[in-house]
Amino acid sequence: MVFEVFALVALVVGVGARPETPSYSPPAHPPPSYSPPSPTYNAPVHPSPSYNAPTYNDVPAQYSTQYAVNDDYSGNSYGHQEDRDGYKTQGTYYVQLPDGRLQKVTYYVDGESGYVAEVTYEGEAQYPAYQPAPSPSYQPAPSPSYA
Repeated sequence: MVFEVFALVALVVGVGARPETPSYSPPAHPPPSYSPPSPTYNAPVHPSPSYNAPTYNDVPAQYSTQYAVNDDYSGNSYGHQEDRDGYKTQGTYYVQLPDGRLQKVTYYVDGESGYVAEVTYEGEAQYPAYQPAPSPSYQPAPSPSYA
């Protein structure tokens, strides 16, 4: 019990001796003074470009092009031909259809009428009679012989 009384007295004395506010004493010499330099905002001076922007002559388009594909193995046959002189264009494209006919589109374009096309077909459509594929016959694999 004596120890408990001693511990209680030591606690009361420790709390009573504690200062309520921390004490602070200023340093013996004054803090250094600093005044930052005032900023200057001089925009960099760039020289004006020493070249002139390129000029292009406004020349109307003028060309002629064509291509053709004829693949006997796959049956693909198609092509295109076009001529242009300024705002006037004329051409033809064609494709071999699966029914055997050749579809041909002839067109022209000018500034007044826009795109004008004429579609024609050459040949007679062929529709072969339907023949079902033979049904597969499955035979069991031969058993291995271990002779």
